[in-house]
Amino acid sequence: MPSPFIRRRKLLAAAAMGFGITCMAPTVATAQPAFPTKSVRIVVPFGPGGVGDLTARAVGQKLAQQLGQPVVIENRPGAGGVAAAEAVARAAPDGHTLFLMSNGTAVTAGLFKSLPFDTVNDFKPISTLGFFDIAVVSGIEAPFTTLAEVIAFAKAHPGKLNVGSINVGSTQNLTAELFKSAAGIDVHVVPFNGTPALVAALRGRQVDVAVEMLGPVLPQIHAGTLRPLAVTGETRSILQPRVPTATEAGVTGLVASSWNALAAPAGTPAAVIRRLHREIVASLADAEVQQRLRTLNVEAKASTPEQASELLLADIQRWSAVIERVGIPKQ
Repeated sequence: MPSPFIRRRKLLAAAAMGFGITCMAPTVATAQPAFPTKSVRIVVPFGPGGVGDLTARAVGQKLAQQLGQPVVIENRPGAGGVAAAEAVARAAPDGHTLFLMSNGTAVTAGLFKSLPFDTVNDFKPISTLGFFDIAVVSGIEAPFTTLAEVIAFAKAHPGKLNVGSINVGSTQNLTAELFKSAAGIDVHVVPFNGTPALVAALRGRQVDVAVEMLGPVLPQIHAGTLRPLAVTGETRSILQPRVPTATEAGVTGLVASSWNALAAPAGTPAAVIRRLHREIVASLADAEVQQRLRTLNVEAKASTPEQASELLLADIQRWSAVIERVGIPKQ
């Protein structure tokens, strides 16, 4: 039987071990820093006032309330969104710097020879924010009242139809090229430097139809100077519910829409991604946010991080194939 001295030594050793474990527990619990500890910055690859910028601001305002910290919008337009994406890819992966990702991010991945970041591996998509329509429109004085009539004319007169879009390599331009191949028609896709020039060309009959985001041409549609023929999304527009989808109009391969999402730098802790995802979902469920986005022709729609990643990958593959088929030179 151990002596009282030995028993006391064992009890003291056990107590010391228990004390050590007790003291270590708070260290383990506090090893992961709280989030957020400061303002959250959303880097937007577009200028102020556009759909992407206004979407980020609408969601960011509610997100700030959810997180209890200011959300600051930083506009970095130009260069295909490369500067904005690079700034986020190189930021600390702590959740305080986010990137407004879009279908334009996917287009850029296929349009540039090299980028200062890896579009797939340097970002962690958190959730989609919303989707907005691309439309095929004609001037009100054009002889076409349906997409079927446009296709019938193009097939009867190969090479005679002009389809307008904005800049080469833009989502609208690539959607116009997708329309050309999906419908099996021989038409000229004519790029213009911005929506105002495109609308002027439509009204002046320099082009027969155009492919453009629905939002920017809604004022002309409401004024009766442009006619919407179809939207290219999977479902009809919430703002133009009478306008058929391209699929409903008979062009089954013409499915494309614009979208925005929020992403963090790769390496951001999983707990931070989960918190951001939870608060983004709550922000998008807010009735006021939904109404603000609806006025921009944006359908508020959250996703899981996995779904957002799959969407990015699918669009990279889709637009890279169009770019290669059309022969757009790599920048």
